[in-house]
Amino acid sequence: MSVENHHLHNEFPEFHQQIHDLKMSDRHFIKLFDEYHDVDRNVRRIEDAAEAASDERLEALKLRRLHLKDELFVMLKKAS
Repeated sequence: MSVENHHLHNEFPEFHQQIHDLKMSDRHFIKLFDEYHDVDRNVRRIEDAAEAASDERLEALKLRRLHLKDELFVMLKKAS
């Protein structure tokens, strides 16, 4: 099974520079960015069957990843 890569640079390639700039200057962005990648890593581990989890846990993680992605997108749009 191929697990989709949800790395933020893959999700928003048009915001590559803004991602870099915000990671260098905005503590809140950094916190959300790090949390997004932690959640994404957990989702990928579950989908790769490297970690066991209930369907509810996986769906909760995916929902959290989506909310973080939306919040990060708003910040990236404001920075552009």
